[in-house]
Formats: sequence, structure tokens, C-alpha cells
Amino acid sequence: MELLSIFETHPWVFITTIATIGLMVGSFLNVVIFRLPVMMQRNWRDECYEYLEIPKNGIDEEESLNLSFPGSRCNHCHTAIKPQHNIPVLSYLFLRGKCAYCQAPISIRYPLVELFTGIISAIVAWHFGYSPETFFALLLSWSLVALSGIDIDHQLLPDTITLPLIWLGLFLSLFDIFTDSHSSIIGAIAGYLSLWLVFQLFKIVTGKEGMGYGDFKLLAVFGAWLGWQYLPLIILLSSLVGAIIGTAMVMFAKHDRQKPIPFGPYLAAAGWLALLWGEQMNQLYLGAVGL
Repeated sequence: MELLSIFETHPWVFITTIATIGLMVGSFLNVVIFRLPVMMQRNWRDECYEYLEIPKNGIDEEESLNLSFPGSRCNHCHTAIKPQHNIPVLSYLFLRGKCAYCQAPISIRYPLVELFTGIISAIVAWHFGYSPETFFALLLSWSLVALSGIDIDHQLLPDTITLPLIWLGLFLSLFDIFTDSHSSIIGAIAGYLSLWLVFQLFKIVTGKEGMGYGDFKLLAVFGAWLGWQYLPLIILLSSLVGAIIGTAMVMFAKHDRQKPIPFGPYLAAAGWLALLWGEQMNQLYLGAVGL
């Protein structure tokens, strides 16, 4: 209880603590981003083998893999990483971005994900303060980091993350956390159907699929958490940022026009901003269009 009292009376202690926790969660999110798609692919493959009654040919001897096993190890030499070499951000700097054993380079993305998660965690704690909203906003924020990383790598937004978030948002609305139940239910439905309709129209006109079903579910997440009132803002903001970055990638990074650009990270960024400053942004937007 004394610690809780300190959090209430000294906000900077609470924010610093949450930022530190965010750094550690960011380390775990790196595991989720790397392993969850592999786990899903293995599961899909095993289901196909079972359905088609095809022998697995040695797959049964394949090493078990989940989010907790095996422990952290180098992707090159497969040596287990010692605790002192697994401190978020600091270990990367101390090791100068190389494995302590084989000296293979470590991707800069690992410390960036950790640092980014720590920063957004601190912002959430600063914005909502010591409150139930902070806990749930952190859970959503961390989930969005994992979803964005997976979508960037695999153009995939796993149902194992998006669907529980939809149900959690609907549940929170029963207690008027972030929004009321009426707005949440309509928001979840409208969030999914709005992008689904755009998908169907685009497919009819061009014969191509412009986005994946995971994007529909992610927008449904924000509808369930924030209410239908913020959906136009999220769609507009994510589309604007996506168009700008997509154009820049084609013009300056020589990105192949035929290769799809994941839309999930833009939706995640827009939804996160709406979570924190949606009311102010909505007022600014409505004022700009004269409503």
C-alpha cells in the first residue's frame, strides 16, 4: 500500500516505473514478433498435413517452439543468452550490437522496439495517471506494437491478438472505461464493416485485394475500445499517413509498386493517438470542416 501511495503522490515515480516495465515488455514483444508467425505457420502446416493425410516426414522431430521455450538465444550460433546480456537497450549498447559469443551482428530493431515500447508506456502513464485506464491502455499499446511488427514482417495481423482485444474493449465498455457500451458495440460493428465494404468495392473495381481481413478486425478493435465516434478520424489519419509514407517509399526507397505495403501499423498509430488525444483531434477536425 505504501508503494501505491507513492505512485499517487509522486507521478514521476509512477511514470518512471511504467517506462522501465515498458522496456522489459518491449524485450518480450521482440519474441512475440519473431516467434508467433512461426508458430502459426507450423500450426497451419500441421493442419494441412492432417487434413490431406500426408506423412510429416520428420516434422515430428522438429524443435518445440512457443513464446516461452526455448529461452532467448542468438539467432546465428544458437547460444543461450545470459541475463546480463539480455538487459533492454543497455545490453545492445554494451555489446556494441554484436553477439557476445559469435560476434554476429544483432538487428538494431531489437533495442528500437524496447526503447519505443518504453517511451509509449511512459506517455500512457503520464496521460492517464495512476488509474485503471492506464493499465488497459498499456495492454492495448503493447499489443499494437506486436501487431505492427508482425504486419511489417509478414503482412499479417494475428487473430490471437486482435479478437481478444475486441472482446476486451466490449467488456470494458460495460464499466464506461474509454467509452460506453452503446458506442462500443456500434463501433466494433462499424469498424469491421467500413473497411470490409472498401475492400469489396476496391476488389470489384480493380480485381485486386487492397487490404487484409486483419485490418478490418484491427479497426473493429478501436471501435470497441473508443466508440464509433472516433472511427472517421482513425481512418482519415491512417490513410493520410499511409499515403504519404507509401509515396515516399516508392519515390525515394524504390519500393516495388506491386509489393503490398502493410496498413496495420498506420491503423495502429492512428488508433493509439485517438486513444490519448482523440477528443481534441476530433474537435480540431470538426472545426476545420465547419461542423
